[in-house]
Amino acid sequence: MLEKWLEYSQEVIEAREAGKPIVALESTIISHGMPYPQNVETAREVEEIIRENGAVPATIAILDGKIKIGLSNEDLEYLGQSENVEKASRRDIPFLLSTKKNGATTVTATMICAELAGIEVFVTGGIGGVHREAETTMDISADLQELAQTNVAVVCAGAKSILDLGLTLEYLETHGVPVVGFGTDTLPAFYTRTSPFNVNFRLDSADEVAEMIKTKWELGLDGGIVVANPIPEENALEESFISEVINQALAEAKENQIEGKQVTPFLLGKVKELTEGKSLVANIALVKNNARVGAMIAASLVR
Repeated sequence: MLEKWLEYSQEVIEAREAGKPIVALESTIISHGMPYPQNVETAREVEEIIRENGAVPATIAILDGKIKIGLSNEDLEYLGQSENVEKASRRDIPFLLSTKKNGATTVTATMICAELAGIEVFVTGGIGGVHREAETTMDISADLQELAQTNVAVVCAGAKSILDLGLTLEYLETHGVPVVGFGTDTLPAFYTRTSPFNVNFRLDSADEVAEMIKTKWELGLDGGIVVANPIPEENALEESFISEVINQALAEAKENQIEGKQVTPFLLGKVKELTEGKSLVANIALVKNNARVGAMIAASLVR
């Protein structure tokens, strides 16, 4: 029954048959996260980095009533340029499939689809989390709940720095989600390598991370793992500079009464504008770095 909703690319079919490592990639970063043509160029480059590091990329999206596991060049171009692509989270998947509307998968939806397809490692930029002032707005990303219940390891540059990082860590702790620093003791904050917060555990190699993932799931401890991989030093932004920019962007979002799923795209766009494009360069660099690490972890898991 499930298979009728899933459609695999030829590359992914061959990888499954050969028992090769596969890495899931989200599509919201293409449709809502970056401007064209950088979005499509980055998607292709990230897929290539995964191949170069011994794994097979599976970018995921909902197109024409199917969950596509692995996208063609035409699919990537469509996602990168079309304005008729919904931002798909857990609640949206049944509606989009049943009405044959098109959706780009968020972290949450990509985790769900990856698990349905038997893919254990997923690479993204940064996870969502608890938004600032969530104690009054209750604005908490569905990513956190998904991490609590879905067996996929998420390689990211920490949580997006527009969030309340302390409350995000508290939420993950409450739900038993381990936050592993890849070669770091402190939680990276997307554009910066550091934040005022520590990770739960530090592991320094892909093999160590794969061993922990395997152990967690063998014990029947359901839920994901956050693998927090800092942005490369040469691409990182200064912590005080980005904090100032984010505070300004948050103030503008409030003034314009921007809420719900529109908040993150607005803030990322505003941050790009205020940093004169530096944040976009950083975003692309960190996703590529995560792709390299994610492919190594996936390859280690298969071994």
